[in-house]
Amino acid sequence: MTPSPAFKDQVAVITGGASGIGLATAREFARRGAAIAVLDMDQQALATLDKQIPGPLLAIPCDITDPAAVQAAMDTIISHYGRMDLLFNNAGITQRGLFSNTDLSVFRQVMEVNFFGSLYCTKSALPALIRNKGAIIVNESIAGIAPLVGRTGYSASKHALNGLFTSLRCELRHTGVHVMVVCPGFIRTNLQKRALGPDGAIATHPQTRVGSEDTADHVAEQIATGVLKKKSTLVLTPIGRLGYYIHRLWPNLYERIMTHQFKAELKGEK
Repeated sequence: MTPSPAFKDQVAVITGGASGIGLATAREFARRGAAIAVLDMDQQALATLDKQIPGPLLAIPCDITDPAAVQAAMDTIISHYGRMDLLFNNAGITQRGLFSNTDLSVFRQVMEVNFFGSLYCTKSALPALIRNKGAIIVNESIAGIAPLVGRTGYSASKHALNGLFTSLRCELRHTGVHVMVVCPGFIRTNLQKRALGPDGAIATHPQTRVGSEDTADHVAEQIATGVLKKKSTLVLTPIGRLGYYIHRLWPNLYERIMTHQFKAELKGEK
Protein backbone atom coordinates (compact mmCIF):
# COMPACT_ATOMS: atom_id res chain seq x y z
CA MET A 1 0.00 0.00 0.00
CA THR A 2 1.48 3.36 -1.07
CA PRO A 3 1.60 5.95 1.75
CA SER A 4 -0.32 9.20 1.34
CA PRO A 5 1.86 11.98 -0.19
CA ALA A 6 1.52 13.95 3.06
CA PHE A 7 4.88 15.67 2.57
CA LYS A 8 4.39 16.65 -1.07
CA ASP A 9 6.28 19.84 -2.04
CA GLN A 10 8.26 19.72 1.23
CA VAL A 11 12.01 19.30 1.64
CA ALA A 12 13.31 16.96 4.34
CA VAL A 13 16.94 17.13 5.48
CA ILE A 14 18.36 14.05 7.21
CA THR A 15 21.79 13.94 8.85
CA GLY A 16 23.51 10.58 8.96
CA GLY A 17 21.08 9.62 6.22
CA ALA A 18 23.26 7.19 4.27
CA SER A 19 22.53 4.20 6.52
CA GLY A 20 20.46 2.87 9.39
CA ILE A 21 17.55 4.88 10.77
CA GLY A 22 18.59 7.89 8.70
CA LEU A 23 18.40 6.03 5.39
CA ALA A 24 15.13 4.33 6.31
CA THR A 25 13.61 7.67 7.28
CA ALA A 26 14.82 9.33 4.09
CA ARG A 27 13.11 6.57 2.09
CA GLU A 28 9.93 6.93 4.13
CA PHE A 29 9.68 10.69 3.71
CA ALA A 30 10.42 10.30 0.00
CA ARG A 31 7.64 7.71 -0.35
CA ARG A 32 5.33 10.23 1.30
CA GLY A 33 6.17 12.90 -1.27
CA ALA A 34 9.10 14.87 0.16
CA ALA A 35 12.23 15.91 -1.69
CA ILE A 36 15.24 14.67 0.26
CA ALA A 37 18.61 16.10 1.23
CA VAL A 38 21.05 13.76 3.00
CA LEU A 39 24.14 14.84 4.92
CA ASP A 40 26.68 12.14 5.75
CA MET A 41 30.43 11.56 6.06
CA ASP A 42 30.34 8.28 4.11
CA GLN A 43 30.85 9.41 0.51
CA GLN A 44 30.77 5.84 -0.81
CA ALA A 45 27.34 5.26 0.74
CA LEU A 46 26.11 8.66 -0.47
CA ALA A 47 26.95 7.65 -4.04
CA THR A 48 24.47 4.75 -3.89
CA LEU A 49 21.49 6.68 -2.48
CA ASP A 50 19.94 7.50 -5.85
CA LYS A 51 19.20 3.77 -6.22
CA GLN A 52 17.60 3.56 -2.78
CA ILE A 53 15.61 6.77 -2.35
CA PRO A 54 12.80 7.54 -4.82
CA GLY A 55 12.23 11.06 -6.12
CA PRO A 56 14.31 14.25 -5.80
CA LEU A 57 17.54 13.68 -3.87
CA LEU A 58 20.52 15.82 -2.91
CA ALA A 59 23.41 13.93 -1.26
CA ILE A 60 26.01 16.13 0.46
CA PRO A 61 29.24 14.95 2.11
CA CYS A 62 29.39 16.86 5.39
CA ASP A 63 31.17 16.68 8.72
CA ILE A 64 28.50 17.98 11.09
CA THR A 65 31.11 18.75 13.76
CA ASP A 66 32.36 21.58 11.49
CA PRO A 67 29.95 24.53 11.76
CA ALA A 68 31.26 26.14 8.55
CA ALA A 69 30.72 22.90 6.61
CA VAL A 70 27.21 22.60 8.06
CA GLN A 71 26.33 26.16 7.04
CA ALA A 72 27.66 25.55 3.53
CA ALA A 73 25.55 22.36 3.26
CA MET A 74 22.38 24.15 4.39
CA ASP A 75 23.06 26.98 1.93
CA THR A 76 23.45 24.39 -0.84
CA ILE A 77 20.11 22.80 0.05
CA ILE A 78 18.29 26.14 0.00
CA SER A 79 19.97 27.08 -3.29
CA HIS A 80 19.03 23.71 -4.84
CA TYR A 81 15.45 23.31 -3.58
CA GLY A 82 14.52 26.86 -2.62
CA ARG A 83 13.17 25.82 0.76
CA MET A 84 13.53 23.54 3.78
CA ASP A 85 10.64 22.12 5.80
CA LEU A 86 11.99 19.38 8.01
CA LEU A 87 15.32 18.67 9.71
CA PHE A 88 16.00 15.24 11.19
CA ASN A 89 19.05 15.39 13.48
CA ASN A 90 19.89 11.71 13.24
CA ALA A 91 23.69 11.50 12.84
CA GLY A 92 25.40 10.10 15.89
CA ILE A 93 27.99 7.77 17.35
CA THR A 94 28.05 5.65 20.47
CA GLN A 95 30.62 4.28 22.87
CA ARG A 96 30.93 1.31 25.20
CA GLY A 97 33.11 1.29 28.25
CA LEU A 98 33.05 2.04 31.94
CA PHE A 99 33.61 5.68 32.88
CA SER A 100 36.76 4.86 34.87
CA ASN A 101 38.37 3.17 31.85
CA THR A 102 37.36 5.61 29.11
CA ASP A 103 39.71 8.24 27.71
CA LEU A 104 38.60 11.87 27.92
CA SER A 105 38.96 12.16 24.15
CA VAL A 106 36.12 9.64 23.68
CA PHE A 107 33.70 11.75 25.72
CA ARG A 108 34.63 14.82 23.68
CA GLN A 109 34.24 13.00 20.35
CA VAL A 110 30.80 11.64 21.24
CA MET A 111 29.65 15.05 22.44
CA GLU A 112 30.98 16.77 19.31
CA VAL A 113 29.00 14.53 16.98
CA ASN A 114 25.82 13.86 18.94
CA PHE A 115 25.28 17.19 20.68
CA PHE A 116 27.21 19.89 18.86
CA GLY A 117 26.53 18.36 15.43
CA SER A 118 22.79 18.57 16.07
CA LEU A 119 23.16 22.07 17.49
CA TYR A 120 25.10 23.32 14.42
CA CYS A 121 22.61 21.81 11.98
CA THR A 122 19.62 23.22 13.81
CA LYS A 123 21.17 26.67 14.15
CA SER A 124 21.92 26.83 10.42
CA ALA A 125 18.55 25.45 9.31
CA LEU A 126 16.39 27.42 11.72
CA PRO A 127 15.67 30.55 9.63
CA ALA A 128 14.38 28.43 6.73
CA LEU A 129 12.35 26.22 9.06
CA ILE A 130 10.75 29.25 10.70
CA ARG A 131 9.82 30.68 7.28
CA ASN A 132 7.95 27.49 6.41
CA LYS A 133 6.64 26.65 9.90
CA GLY A 134 8.53 23.39 9.60
CA ALA A 135 9.62 20.64 11.96
CA ILE A 136 12.76 19.61 13.81
CA ILE A 137 13.26 15.98 14.82
CA VAL A 138 16.09 14.77 17.04
CA ASN A 139 17.07 11.14 17.45
CA GLU A 140 17.66 11.08 21.16
CA SER A 141 17.30 7.58 22.70
CA ILE A 142 15.93 6.40 26.04
CA ALA A 143 19.48 7.13 27.24
CA GLY A 144 18.56 10.80 26.96
CA ILE A 145 16.12 10.64 29.84
CA ALA A 146 17.39 7.65 31.84
CA PRO A 147 20.78 6.18 32.83
CA LEU A 148 22.61 3.64 30.67
CA VAL A 149 25.36 1.61 32.31
CA GLY A 150 28.62 1.35 30.38
CA ARG A 151 27.78 4.24 28.05
CA THR A 152 28.21 7.33 30.19
CA GLY A 153 29.51 9.44 27.30
CA TYR A 154 26.68 8.44 25.00
CA SER A 155 24.05 8.98 27.69
CA ALA A 156 25.51 12.38 28.60
CA SER A 157 25.31 13.52 24.99
CA LYS A 158 21.70 12.38 24.71
CA HIS A 159 20.72 14.05 27.99
CA ALA A 160 22.25 17.24 26.62
CA LEU A 161 20.13 16.88 23.47
CA ASN A 162 17.02 16.48 25.60
CA GLY A 163 17.73 19.70 27.44
CA LEU A 164 18.51 21.59 24.25
CA PHE A 165 15.54 20.48 22.18
CA THR A 166 12.83 20.49 24.84
CA SER A 167 13.90 24.02 25.75
CA LEU A 168 14.04 24.99 22.07
CA ARG A 169 10.51 23.65 21.64
CA CYS A 170 9.31 26.20 24.18
CA GLU A 171 11.19 29.02 22.45
CA LEU A 172 9.79 28.11 19.02
CA ARG A 173 6.20 27.41 20.01
CA HIS A 174 5.01 30.84 18.84
CA THR A 175 6.75 30.45 15.44
CA GLY A 176 4.83 27.38 14.27
CA VAL A 177 7.98 25.22 14.18
CA HIS A 178 7.33 21.82 15.76
CA VAL A 179 10.05 19.95 17.69
CA MET A 180 9.77 16.17 18.13
CA VAL A 181 12.14 14.15 20.30
CA VAL A 182 12.50 10.49 19.26
CA CYS A 183 13.53 7.94 21.88
CA PRO A 184 14.23 4.57 20.23
CA GLY A 185 15.04 1.50 22.23
CA PHE A 186 17.46 -1.00 20.71
CA ILE A 187 17.30 -0.83 16.90
CA ARG A 188 18.99 -3.15 14.40
CA THR A 189 21.53 -0.90 12.63
CA ASN A 190 25.29 -0.72 12.11
CA LEU A 191 25.68 1.88 14.87
CA GLN A 192 26.85 -0.64 17.48
CA LYS A 193 29.39 -2.12 15.07
CA ARG A 194 31.08 1.29 15.01
CA ALA A 195 30.87 1.92 18.76
CA LEU A 196 33.98 3.48 20.27
CA GLY A 197 35.75 1.54 22.98
CA PRO A 198 37.44 3.07 26.04
CA ASP A 199 40.55 4.00 24.04
CA GLY A 200 38.69 5.48 21.06
CA ALA A 201 39.19 2.43 18.81
CA ILE A 202 36.21 0.34 17.69
CA ALA A 203 34.87 -1.59 20.68
CA THR A 204 35.55 -5.32 20.64
CA HIS A 205 33.44 -6.48 23.59
CA PRO A 206 29.83 -7.37 22.71
CA GLN A 207 26.90 -5.03 23.20
CA THR A 208 24.63 -5.67 26.17
CA ARG A 209 20.97 -4.95 25.52
CA VAL A 210 17.56 -5.48 27.03
CA GLY A 211 14.68 -6.89 24.97
CA SER A 212 14.49 -7.50 21.24
CA GLU A 213 15.64 -5.13 18.49
CA ASP A 214 13.27 -3.25 16.21
CA THR A 215 13.95 -2.53 12.53
CA ALA A 216 14.96 0.81 11.07
CA ASP A 217 12.09 0.67 8.57
CA HIS A 218 9.50 0.32 11.35
CA VAL A 219 11.12 3.21 13.23
CA ALA A 220 10.99 5.37 10.08
CA GLU A 221 7.26 4.75 9.62
CA GLN A 222 6.59 5.79 13.21
CA ILE A 223 8.73 8.91 12.87
CA ALA A 224 6.89 10.10 9.74
CA THR A 225 3.51 9.46 11.37
CA GLY A 226 4.68 11.15 14.56
CA VAL A 227 5.58 14.33 12.68
CA LEU A 228 2.15 14.43 11.02
CA LYS A 229 0.49 14.02 14.42
CA LYS A 230 2.81 16.68 15.90
CA LYS A 231 3.94 14.44 18.72
CA SER A 232 6.32 16.07 21.17
CA THR A 233 8.02 12.85 22.29
CA LEU A 234 8.02 9.56 20.42
CA VAL A 235 9.09 6.58 22.53
CA LEU A 236 9.68 3.45 20.46
CA THR A 237 9.77 -0.31 21.12
CA PRO A 238 7.86 -2.06 23.95
CA ILE A 239 10.92 -2.30 26.19
CA GLY A 240 11.74 1.34 25.47
CA ARG A 241 8.27 2.47 26.51
CA LEU A 242 8.42 0.28 29.62
CA GLY A 243 11.77 1.76 30.59
CA TYR A 244 10.57 5.29 29.91
CA TYR A 245 7.58 5.00 32.24
CA ILE A 246 9.40 3.08 34.97
CA HIS A 247 12.09 5.75 35.07
CA ARG A 248 9.54 8.57 35.18
CA LEU A 249 7.50 6.97 37.96
CA TRP A 250 10.12 5.04 39.96
CA PRO A 251 13.61 6.32 39.08
CA ASN A 252 15.35 4.47 41.93
CA LEU A 253 13.78 1.19 40.82
CA TYR A 254 14.89 1.84 37.26
CA GLU A 255 18.49 2.38 38.39
CA ARG A 256 18.47 -0.90 40.31
CA ILE A 257 17.04 -2.76 37.29
CA MET A 258 19.60 -1.14 35.00
CA THR A 259 22.47 -2.10 37.30
CA HIS A 260 21.22 -5.69 37.50
CA GLN A 261 20.67 -6.06 33.76
CA PHE A 262 24.14 -4.77 32.95
CA LYS A 263 26.03 -6.46 35.81
CA ALA A 264 28.07 -8.56 33.36
CA GLU A 265 29.31 -5.39 31.74
CA LEU A 266 30.15 -3.88 35.12
CA LYS A 267 32.14 -6.96 36.19
CA GLY A 268 33.56 -8.14 32.90
CA GLU A 269 35.13 -5.10 31.27
CA LYS A 270 38.84 -4.65 31.85
